[in-house]
Amino acid sequence: MTTQTAGIHHITAFVRNAQVTADFYAGVLGLRLIKKTINFDAPEVYHLYFGNEAGSPGTIITFFPWENSRKGKIGGGQVGYTTYVVPAHTLDFWKERLTKLNVDFAQTSRFGEEYLQLADPDGLKLEIVAREQGAQSQWAFGGVPAEKAIKGFGGAILYSTNAAQTAALLVNVMGLEKVGEEGGYARFKSTGDLGNLIDVNVENMEPGHGGAGTVHHIAWRAKDDAEHALWRSLVESSGYQPTPIVDRQYFNAIYFRETGGILFEIATDPPGFARDEEPEHLGEKLMLPEWFEEHRTQIEQLLSPFEVRVLEEDK
Repeated sequence: MTTQTAGIHHITAFVRNAQVTADFYAGVLGLRLIKKTINFDAPEVYHLYFGNEAGSPGTIITFFPWENSRKGKIGGGQVGYTTYVVPAHTLDFWKERLTKLNVDFAQTSRFGEEYLQLADPDGLKLEIVAREQGAQSQWAFGGVPAEKAIKGFGGAILYSTNAAQTAALLVNVMGLEKVGEEGGYARFKSTGDLGNLIDVNVENMEPGHGGAGTVHHIAWRAKDDAEHALWRSLVESSGYQPTPIVDRQYFNAIYFRETGGILFEIATDPPGFARDEEPEHLGEKLMLPEWFEEHRTQIEQLLSPFEVRVLEEDK
């Protein structure tokens, strides 16, 4: 049995403060807060989703803001960089914007492309690349017009403690194609037009540890529930230990840790984020699954209020 993922569905990370995170990902980067909910396994903690206008698969970054969490260490067994893609010929706009907002960045190149590398306030490593491929975002916010807005993920750099095994998994299980090797990284390509280029270190890396400023997991796309069930069987038959299928309200999920230490998820494209809110009102209020609804008052008292706001520099 063989199948291929279209690419990244979402990436989930740890941060400390919901307001700081909203100010950066909405205020600086111009993403839309598409869902404000809770960590279903720890309901005293938000689960915040940012993406394009609809929260389309391949655009979604999500956060667990733990106010007093330890600082993480980025290393092997994690996503090292989350890569965002912007429209072709817009890198100068992003250089000017980051400079105006006092966000430090470095310029680098890899596989013939120019990247802007930066970090969010918790130290999570991000990069921005410009490409023709991928649908244009329809979302404009603050100082970011839609025609220059982040389209979604360009891909990611994976940091592996067992690079050969991670590479084999990407090709033999996830269905990516190896398309190059350069500068200590191997590049793999999926079938989609967003979240489709994955770079992996060639030499094994020392392990990192989780905490604020690190990625918890990377999720890959399954087109529907039927394919999702096939994915679970394939992962298990390939020698990994996937969890049972978990209902995450906006997608179904399975999780497994690959040999290089990275926590992988496979998530379904449907049902999406408009299942409990109208598309024009996504992210405007706290949404709870029905089994938590009776505890809404208590949960809201535990969560620090925050708002999505335009930065002063953009007014």
